[in-house]
Amino acid sequence: MTGQTPESARDYLTAVPGRAVVHLVLFALSTCVWCRRTRQLLDDLGVAYHYVHVDRLTGEQARQAMADLDRWNPRGSFPTLVVDERTVIVGYAESKIREALGV
Repeated sequence: MTGQTPESARDYLTAVPGRAVVHLVLFALSTCVWCRRTRQLLDDLGVAYHYVHVDRLTGEQARQAMADLDRWNPRGSFPTLVVDERTVIVGYAESKIREALGV
């Protein structure tokens, strides 16, 4: 993430393989239906992305994930999808996600 620790050091992120269309990072909660729908949409579209279930983290990982989320979405709401470290899509917004991915 820009100006921060390199993503390789973000050991709280889980990579999902797929087509590398754009760089995607999804901040989600494991219990959130809209977060699940967002992940399902990304899976259905076959794109590569990284995600984290923030509610499953503890300690320093939780602190770091929340600090990163706060940079992109100070309200701290879920899901938050960061596209190419430039654009943020908050909530489940299929049309905005498809537009950001060019599909």
